[in-house]
Formats: sequence, C-alpha cells, structure tokens
Amino acid sequence: MGEKKDTRKYIEEQFRELKDNLSRNIKEMELDKEFDKQTKDITEYVDTSIRRVKESIAERTAGESPVTFMPLIGDDAPSFKAVTTADEINFPRDYNGKWVVLFSHPADFTPVCTTEFMTFASMENEFNALNCQLIGLSIDSIYAHIAWLRTIKEKIEYKGMKDVEITFPVIADLKMDIAKKFGMLQPTASDTQAVRAVFMIDPKAKIRAILYYPLSNGRNMDEVMRLLKALQKSDAEGVATPANWQPGDDVIIPPPGSCGVAKERMESAEDGKYCLDWFMCFKKQ
Repeated sequence: MGEKKDTRKYIEEQFRELKDNLSRNIKEMELDKEFDKQTKDITEYVDTSIRRVKESIAERTAGESPVTFMPLIGDDAPSFKAVTTADEINFPRDYNGKWVVLFSHPADFTPVCTTEFMTFASMENEFNALNCQLIGLSIDSIYAHIAWLRTIKEKIEYKGMKDVEITFPVIADLKMDIAKKFGMLQPTASDTQAVRAVFMIDPKAKIRAILYYPLSNGRNMDEVMRLLKALQKSDAEGVATPANWQPGDDVIIPPPGSCGVAKERMESAEDGKYCLDWFMCFKKQ
C-alpha cells in the first residue's frame, strides 16, 4: 500500500513538473512573439522616419542649384586623357616641364568663341616662346571642332586676322568629364555649356591662376599673356608684381619678416632698390 502511494506521488510530481515546463515554454513563446512584434514595429518606425527626413531634405533642396566643385590655386591640376583636334593627349604627362593655359569655351560656331580662338591662335608663337602650351575645350564632338576650325581658316576675317589656322589642341568633351573635373560647368549659367574658364598651370602641374568669364563676354588675351609673364617673373626672382604691371616695370620685394630687417631696409642705400615705406620696397628693372 505504501509503495502505491509513493508511485502515485512520483507520477503527480512528474505531471506537475511537465505542466510547469509547458507553462514556461508557452510564456517564452509568447514573449518571443511580443519581441518580434516590437522589433518589427521599431524597424518600421525607423524606416518611416528616415524616409520622411530624406523627403524633407529633397523638398528643401529642390529649388537650389547643385554644388560645383573645382580645383583651387595651389592644387594639383586634375589629370585626364582626351581626344583632341591634334590627336589624343595625356595630361599632365605630355606637358611635363611646360606651362599650360587650359581654357574652355561654351560652344563651336559661336561668335564670341570664334574671336577668342582667332586671337589665341595669333598669339600662339608668343606663348610657345614662353614655354607655354595652349589647350582649348568645349562640350562638342571632334567633328564639330574640325568643321568649326576649317570655317575659321577658310571664311572668317576679324581685326586684320585672316586665314587663321588653329594648331593647338581643342578637346572634345562630349561627356563633360574634364569640364566637371575643372568646375567649368556652372549650372546657373548653363548645364550643357562650359563657361569661359582659364586655368594657368605651371611646369609642376600646379594650378597657379584661375580666370572666369561669363558666356556673354570674351576674354582679354593680353591679360592672360601678362599674367603668365608675371607668374614667371615671380618664380624666377622671388618678387611680386604691382597693379597693372607690365614686363619692364619695377617689381615688389617681399615685405621684411622682422623689425631689424625693416629698419635695415629703410636705412640701406642698395643700388637698384627703393622704398616708399618699410613694408613697400621696389626693385628697379
């Protein structure tokens, strides 16, 4: 009789333990379901919030112009390979040790650009004598370039310039890859035409000067030449050039870096040098 009671008690304990285990498993399953539900709710909330933020940013910037990036003075000039009217070029490798004037124009067969190209071409030998090569660019095909340059030579006469042959390379940049690298596209002016940009690049492929003109106004090629000569003068002699400087004009000696040097400079009577004040001294040419 005692054995039956023990067996019954054992079985009851086993059933009780089984029931407890089942209850725990059910609770855990319910917790897992609740966790999955909360995780899903949180994920949907985050995704919705991100989407709303993106939509808000898009709405705020919809009316704004895209940002134009361009290299700055002192930067390395962006490298590129390009098809041109004078065969393919690899920049800067093909121009190692030379100055380069890289300039863009809006389009072929336009009057302002035609006057600019004719003027640059008439000055090409002078640029070459200064160890400087000209490179033109526009967002046109190589065939449009060739047709335009032939028209200039065969039909256009301007300010005494006639039968002008453009021999410097003109880049065909139909995909706008090079124009974008140099920031020549300015969307508020045009998103399909380059503005009139000029990049003056030294023999180490560093950008030394940048000039920008609007689509409507032609560049002053004499100023481009003057600036090239001024940069070369500064490099050769460690001097600066004053406003409206022309070759042969006096140049500026860099300001002194200490009080002692300033005093010495004012008191010295060095030949070929004169000072208007301690910070403003000139070297005669």
